[in-house]
Amino acid sequence: MSTTATLPTTEETSTAGLPVAAELKQTLRENHSDAEAERIDLGVDQVLRFWREEDGDDDVLRTFVEAEFVPEGELLNLTFERFEFFLERTGGYLNSLRRDLRRGADLDLGPMLSLDRRLSAYNPGAHLLDDLFENKIAFVALLNFPLTTLAEQLAQGDGWTRRQWAEARLVEDFSTRLPAEITQKISAARSTADSYINDYNLHLHHILTEDGRRLFPEGLRHISHWGLRDELKARYQDPEGFEKQQLIKIAFDRIVRQEIPAVVVDSTRFDWRPGSNSVVPTAVAGSAPAEVPAPAALTASEADERYRHWLEFFHALRAADPYYPDDPTFIDRRFNRSRQIPEAEVETLIESLLSSPLGQRTGELVEHRLGRRLEPFDIWYVGFKPRGGYTEEDLDARTRERFPTTEAFAAELPQILEDLGFRPERARFVADRIVIEPSRGAGHAMGATRRDDNAHLRTRVGSKGLDFQGYNVAMHELGHAVEQVFSVTTVDHTLLQGVPNIACTEAMAFMFQHRDLELLGLQNPDSNAEHLHVLDTFWNTREIAGVSLLDMRAWRWLYEHPDASPAEFRQAVLEIARNVWNEYFADVFGHRDETILAVYSHLVDAAMYTPDYTIGHVIAFQIEQYFKEYEGCLGDEVERICQLGALTPDLWMRRAVDSPISTAPMLQATVAALDAVG
Repeated sequence: MSTTATLPTTEETSTAGLPVAAELKQTLRENHSDAEAERIDLGVDQVLRFWREEDGDDDVLRTFVEAEFVPEGELLNLTFERFEFFLERTGGYLNSLRRDLRRGADLDLGPMLSLDRRLSAYNPGAHLLDDLFENKIAFVALLNFPLTTLAEQLAQGDGWTRRQWAEARLVEDFSTRLPAEITQKISAARSTADSYINDYNLHLHHILTEDGRRLFPEGLRHISHWGLRDELKARYQDPEGFEKQQLIKIAFDRIVRQEIPAVVVDSTRFDWRPGSNSVVPTAVAGSAPAEVPAPAALTASEADERYRHWLEFFHALRAADPYYPDDPTFIDRRFNRSRQIPEAEVETLIESLLSSPLGQRTGELVEHRLGRRLEPFDIWYVGFKPRGGYTEEDLDARTRERFPTTEAFAAELPQILEDLGFRPERARFVADRIVIEPSRGAGHAMGATRRDDNAHLRTRVGSKGLDFQGYNVAMHELGHAVEQVFSVTTVDHTLLQGVPNIACTEAMAFMFQHRDLELLGLQNPDSNAEHLHVLDTFWNTREIAGVSLLDMRAWRWLYEHPDASPAEFRQAVLEIARNVWNEYFADVFGHRDETILAVYSHLVDAAMYTPDYTIGHVIAFQIEQYFKEYEGCLGDEVERICQLGALTPDLWMRRAVDSPISTAPMLQATVAALDAVG
């Protein structure tokens, strides 16, 4: 993928020509031993790549290079240690400051104020990179430590020492010179899209059938799409759930096509019949009387707000393209820098799941278990999940009794971790470093980047306590938080803190989430429980793989049509959604031209994040298979794996579980499960 933007070259950004470069290298060689020649050539080239006229003339450049080059030995070791400390402190304090500024937008602290949105959009670190180049700290790093590409890391990284990996991560922070105004615009666009998604709730009591019946209880309010999807999932246990699922599906269709009337979003003032898309003032007893707008205003749609936010995020990110000559599109950066897996490999992995004939076999089994023809919303079928016959209401009662508040959930953390297989002292160590807070959205985890800071886990707790959906999300986020504690607090080099990419932390989150029932003390008597778990994982992974492919194709379309309007982009997304569905899902479900894959909220506010969920499911399955050998002592292995830090994902997996990233284990296990269950 390429961009039409003009990329800056060394000649455009530097006052130093080749004669000056040669002179600098020669001078440094004369001042140091021949053993430093390779480092000198690389360091000077890296400095010249980013040096600009405002940084100084040739004399300033010459003085800087001669003074700041550090030969190998104790001084270079001390320089590395100073950088590691500096980057941990600056990055760590800015991270916690951004977290604090977002409190009003992220936490359930009452009404969201206009100021909360402004504070959440403000990035206090936007000027940091500019400052570090201006005061030449960035150039000290570029002069003394090597920039490496993903290709080099994949080819050579297995032989690198931990220090070499830390050096590679050190200088990556200075591999672009992105202006502060672009950084701030990206933060603002992300925050605005987040707020749009976090406020996108539907009150199901006010969503009516065509004959005016209310299928859902009063007070039921769910965020789109996660909460609504989970409500749909819960209705597989409801004898009258099919009609409720159909109603939610119609609402989803209206959302992705942007036909949903704007007045019904997060409102109890109006009743909405999604089938006919008609709206009337609410007739619920005790509700505040609504002023009746003109009929046209009642049914006025969002006017493509969903796609406008997505587009604005794209434009903010695309503005950074000229400052990454090695990765000249956000797509390149998402795969090569953030994900660290080449785009083609990710697409091959996704398609290996979607094209497997096991999808058809599993679909036939789902249809048999349901006793009816498949509907498109059955991509979220949860009948394989080992709930032992428990209803959603029963599960809600159990979680609400045990976790009536966020404080109650926090108090239970040590015991939850012990039940997962952590030694008591390590369970307490982790629990003491996780802060539990009430979420305004569906829930998320925000890790620390300083060893003396804490991870923050946010979950949505209702007035009656933590329902099962909220608990399930909380367990997912607990996996993130545990990873964040270990990979930041106990890793040997803070420059290697974290895991290789989002997919790896998602794998940890899925592993915790899959144990939600057993942590409630519930057992599944089904002798096929393990096989059912495999089928549940495969079916869920296949669903998000479809969303991931849609996400990738939508971003490619955006780069091919950068001037598209929101309406044009909507039409393109719907067409991509239909194409992905028809190619990989239509034969399984017996329905064509469905757009339900486009309802995923992270498509709008997370900038091509969804492939990480697919990779995360694949990695999580491999890790779970590996961890079967460690039942009862899971904690030590989780800690070991998290301490591997920010290697490339493939190398991380090979060192974690002795296997590269592959869908083969999941597909093989699915064959065995189908043979056993089917």
